[in-house]
Amino acid sequence: MKAIVITRPGGPDVLELQERPTPEPGLGQVRVRIRASALNRADLHQRMGNYPAPPGSPADIPGLEYAGEVDAVGTGSTMWPVGSRVMGIVGGGAHAEMVCVNEREVLPMPRALSFEDAAAIPEVFLTAYDALYRQLDVRIGERVLVHAIGSGVGTAALQLARISGATVYGTSRSEEKLDRAKELGLVHALDTASPDWAERLEALAGTNAIHAVMDLVGGNFLPGNLRVLAPRGRLCVIGLTAGNRSEIDLGIVLRKRLHIIGTALRSRTPEEKAALAREFAQRVVPLFDSDQLRPVVERVFSFAQIGEAHAVLASNETFGKLVLRW
Repeated sequence: MKAIVITRPGGPDVLELQERPTPEPGLGQVRVRIRASALNRADLHQRMGNYPAPPGSPADIPGLEYAGEVDAVGTGSTMWPVGSRVMGIVGGGAHAEMVCVNEREVLPMPRALSFEDAAAIPEVFLTAYDALYRQLDVRIGERVLVHAIGSGVGTAALQLARISGATVYGTSRSEEKLDRAKELGLVHALDTASPDWAERLEALAGTNAIHAVMDLVGGNFLPGNLRVLAPRGRLCVIGLTAGNRSEIDLGIVLRKRLHIIGTALRSRTPEEKAALAREFAQRVVPLFDSDQLRPVVERVFSFAQIGEAHAVLASNETFGKLVLRW
């Protein structure tokens, strides 16, 4: 099979299209012929040598999500017949023509979507769903702040929170991305290019008015997050594009009785991933079939353009997802 291989840590030029042995599905696994995948920031960090693959995933083949067809089934696998159109997330190895996955972690593809559109769903919508409802327990009528609203996870969170009856406040350093987010239903937009975003948010929503924050940025956004949160508010840290260190005023945490949660999908156990997959398949996948949710695809590349795709994602100028197809 063809696969994208990280030949050494470095820039996009270290990625090569190579031939690798086709994997065989093991006990309880299915093999998926991948038609499309998508890029994530984890792929950039893995390429640079800063984010190694978890045990059991290829060390040198990146890729966290896929859409394709079941090509073969392993011993004891009964959930997905050959030919099933499926999608899902993996710890790595999805930037290849074939991948073997635990059948319990596989998701059904929405019936009306192309492989390219389906490939833009798993990582960002699973992350957003898990953060909003399993970590932050967002409820109807609450006010939710989503940082980096123009990212893949941000656009997914906006849609999920909006259809559940939450009021969404979204941030970005790009006015263009905020305008595009408004087309997805964002009403309250904040430009974080200037440091007074928390003060401007208070002018919009009121003091101590945000019930939940999805932080996809990290770094120095922490003080502002604590400032705007309501008593017993919840903060979920998902991304660290602005850095992994910040000073914290523990007095605010105590006075407001705040909950601070960190989360990552890649490091979870197979049991945790399977439980999330089943819940997502039941509660969220049907919303794509009914057009209540839609993947946001900025651009589609061929896998032969992998280096260019990495460079585009690293530019921070994309809105939604970059998709790769064979």
